[in-house]
Amino acid sequence: MTVLSELRMRPATAGRWGWDASTTARLVLAGAVMFTLLVGANLASPLYPLLEVRLGISSLGVTVAFASYVVALVAVLMLAGHWSDHIGRRAALVLAVVVGLAGGLVFASADNLLMLSLGRMLQGVAVGLATGASSAALRELLPYRPERASRFTLLSSSGGVAAGPAIGGLLSLLPGPTSTPFYVHAAALVFLLVPLWLLKARPAIRPADGPRPYTVLAPRRPSVSRDARGAFWLASSVGFLSFAVFGFCLSLAPGYFAAVVHADSRPMMGVLAGLTLGASALSQLVTVRSHFAVPAGLAVLGVSVLLLGVAASMSNAVLLVAASLAAGVGQGLSFRTVFNDVAGKVEASRHAQIISTVYVITYLGSAVPVVGLGAAASVLGLGPAASAFTIVCGVAAMVLAAVSVRGALAKR
Repeated sequence: MTVLSELRMRPATAGRWGWDASTTARLVLAGAVMFTLLVGANLASPLYPLLEVRLGISSLGVTVAFASYVVALVAVLMLAGHWSDHIGRRAALVLAVVVGLAGGLVFASADNLLMLSLGRMLQGVAVGLATGASSAALRELLPYRPERASRFTLLSSSGGVAAGPAIGGLLSLLPGPTSTPFYVHAAALVFLLVPLWLLKARPAIRPADGPRPYTVLAPRRPSVSRDARGAFWLASSVGFLSFAVFGFCLSLAPGYFAAVVHADSRPMMGVLAGLTLGASALSQLVTVRSHFAVPAGLAVLGVSVLLLGVAASMSNAVLLVAASLAAGVGQGLSFRTVFNDVAGKVEASRHAQIISTVYVITYLGSAVPVVGLGAAASVLGLGPAASAFTIVCGVAAMVLAAVSVRGALAKR
C-alpha cells in the first residue's frame, strides 16, 4: 500500500514492492519520528532572547509564540487524534513529518511575531498528528509488553523535548543562529521521510467502508470508558502540571536561569532548559514497582520546583541544577506510572483517540499557565513572576500527591 492510497483510504495494491521492515526497525522508526519532531519543536528555547532582540518582541510575545504551538497541537489532538486508526499509522506519520518540515522552514525565515507564531503552529500540527499515531504504533508492535511500549513512547517524547534546547543552542553557534538550526533539522526530517515512505505499511486498525470513507475522520466527542475514567483524569492532571513546569523551562526559564548562573552562552542556556526534561527521559529507563510511586514522584516534583525558586533567589547554581534534575525524576516517575495505568485500561481499538485526549489536557499545561506567566512577567518583572509560578506549581504537586495517596492505599 502506498502512502497516497492510504491517504485516499483505498485498498492495498497487490504485489506492490516495499520495505518489509522488521519489528525492531519499525519500533526505531516510530520512535525516531516522534523524537525528531519534538527536537524541532524545542530548538528555539535558547534562541528566544535573540529573537526578542531581532524581532523587537517582549516576554509576552515569546510566550504567545510558544503557546501558539501548544494551541495548534491541542486542536489537532482533539480534531484528528483518531485519524491514524483509519488511514494507518505510517500515513499519519508521513503527514506529520511533511507538516513539521514546513513549520521549521517558516520559523527559520520569520521576520515578525505573526510568522514566528505560524511556524510554531505548523510544528504543533505535526506533533499532534504524530502523538497518537506513534504511541499506538509502538503499542501494536509490542502487544504483550504494554509497559515497555508506554516507556518507549515517553522516552521518545521526553527525550526529544529535552534534546531540542541543547541541540538548538549548539547549532546556534553556526552562522545564522536563528535559522541554521531549523535548516539542519529540516535535513534530518527529509532523511527520516525516505524510509518512512518506502516502508511496507500494515493495514489500518479500523479501515473505513462504504462510498464516503472520509466521514470517519470527522471530529469526535472525547469519551472514556468507565473502567479507565479514574486513571484518565489522574494522568491528565499529572500531565497538565508536568507540562506547566516544562513550558516554563522551555520558554522564559532559559534566560532567567542564565541570569541566575551569570552565563550568556546559548549552549549553556539550552542545557539548563533541558535539564528537567532530560532527567524525566532518563527516568524512563529505571523500573520502580510500588503502589506509592505516584505520590512519591509528585512529592519530589513539588519540593524540587519550590527549590528552583529558592535557588534563583539565592543565585545558587548548584541548587538550581540539582532541583532541575530532581524535578525531572519526580515527574518522569509519576507520569509514567499514571500513563501506563490509563494505557493498560483503554481498549486497543481506541488507543490513539484516548491517548490523544490525555495529551490534549497535558499540553494545555504548556499554554494556559505559561501565557499567564508571560503576562505577569510583563507587569511584575520576570524574577517575581517566576518565583510566584514555582510556588503555585510546587503547592499543586503536593496537593496532587496527597490525592493520589488514596488511590495507592486502595491498591494495596
